[in-house]
Amino acid sequence: MTYADFFAQIKGKFMEADVSDIGEHLAFQFNIIGESEGIFYVELKDGVLHVEPYEYFDRDAMFTAKAETFMKIAEGKTDPIAAVTLQKLKVEGNIEKALKLKELIKKKGK
Repeated sequence: MTYADFFAQIKGKFMEADVSDIGEHLAFQFNIIGESEGIFYVELKDGVLHVEPYEYFDRDAMFTAKAETFMKIAEGKTDPIAAVTLQKLKVEGNIEKALKLKELIKKKGK
């Protein structure tokens, strides 16, 4: 799968989240390693979710993993904390805010 194909799929998964009740600003960068290598970010600002294929320099947290791991997390099939424990996901930055990724995933389809 190309990066462009992967990004289109993952963006669709994140955009399903209902973030209307999250008032804080969150900015996460995702570094994809291996197949489909690339970078994208997810930002929650003023109750609106943005997912873009760029690097985000003023991020709260940065996640690094294979595309397969990110897709499983976005689909709710893999818990982000479990992925860290299994060393499939690396997290840098503000851990408290990084944990909010799980909140975004749980809000899908509501």
